[in-house]
Amino acid sequence: MNKWWNWVLGFALFCLLFVAIPLSVSKNKTKEQLKPMFDQYIQKFNKSYKDKPDEYETRFAHFVSSMQEIEELNAASRGPDEHKAKFGLTRLSDMSKLEYKQLHLSDEQIEKSPRYKYGKSWRNSDSSSWNGGNIAYNVDDPNVDHQRNRIPNGNEPHNNIYIIIRKKRAALPMKVDWRTKGVIGPVKDQGLCGACWAFSTVGTMEAMRAINTGTLETLSVQEVIDCAGLGNSGCAGGDICLLLDWLTLTKTAVEKEKDYPLKLTNGACKVAKNATGVKVSTFSCDEFVGKEEKIIEAIAMHGPVTVAVNALTWQNYLGGVIQYHCSGDPVNLNHAVQLIGYDLTAEIPYYIAKNSWGSDFGNGGYLQLAIGSNICGLANEVATIDVV
Repeated sequence: MNKWWNWVLGFALFCLLFVAIPLSVSKNKTKEQLKPMFDQYIQKFNKSYKDKPDEYETRFAHFVSSMQEIEELNAASRGPDEHKAKFGLTRLSDMSKLEYKQLHLSDEQIEKSPRYKYGKSWRNSDSSSWNGGNIAYNVDDPNVDHQRNRIPNGNEPHNNIYIIIRKKRAALPMKVDWRTKGVIGPVKDQGLCGACWAFSTVGTMEAMRAINTGTLETLSVQEVIDCAGLGNSGCAGGDICLLLDWLTLTKTAVEKEKDYPLKLTNGACKVAKNATGVKVSTFSCDEFVGKEEKIIEAIAMHGPVTVAVNALTWQNYLGGVIQYHCSGDPVNLNHAVQLIGYDLTAEIPYYIAKNSWGSDFGNGGYLQLAIGSNICGLANEVATIDVV
């Protein structure tokens, strides 16, 4: 009897060697079960590799990895469903992490001018029109309004950080959105051109010009891509503060986009000697880690700001407030965006960030980033701009 049972057991184990055991990629889906979803993804995002078997399989493997990351990030999100960050399939979900980094996160290069070091302010003028203010924040002051909202940092979901507004001076608004003032231009798509540093900085110049004059005009990002020196390298990357330094040192006027159209490739600089446009008069680049009240005050009292960020976990972002798993270490900065507003009344207070990956990314091209924890490194390099 034992010999017979051993023979049956051995035969069964032998058969298992020829059975395809599906790879589990989520709690509820196997790899093969994801194939129909992948085909729907191809159709939805109009991908061109449906009939290219090799590329299809490669992209499917990246898709499976994205599904795993999406599940992990959604599981780690905290807070009310209507506010917490949501991750899902985007047009970037069929990229490997390496490809995503190379094509979309090589823009903001952190080799700084000797004039700028992290932890120090960098201003091109001793008397900027906005000097960062100097609000005293004292938790024990009876005249201070302690907001109920607590802001989680990237590691501790319930870190006790309060946004405090001193009542003795002109109170800052609890919500600011410069889009409502008609000074923010449409979201652009940088495509495969690594020029986030140019898109975000020129976008802030547009906004500051519109705040000053009441008229919003689209300025030429292409001019900056083609012409900016001082370490900036067109579609191969650059830095927001080096760009501002170059613009002021050379007194370059950024023309209207209609006069210098966007091509999303590197080209020869074609600025006319007598070209008219918008010039940077003064700017500041500051490190505000642990002092994000300065960012809020700048947005409220001055206008949108440009910041360097770490966008590594943004590949599959759909909406909501990013609070976790987004390193704030300055060595990880790889992208640049505009902060065009904030909301301190939300259960999870957040900044409104304008991106340059098209209006089909995130929430109409925008993201929400939690206030108070240097999420995604947004407080490491903050640029305010004045223009003429």
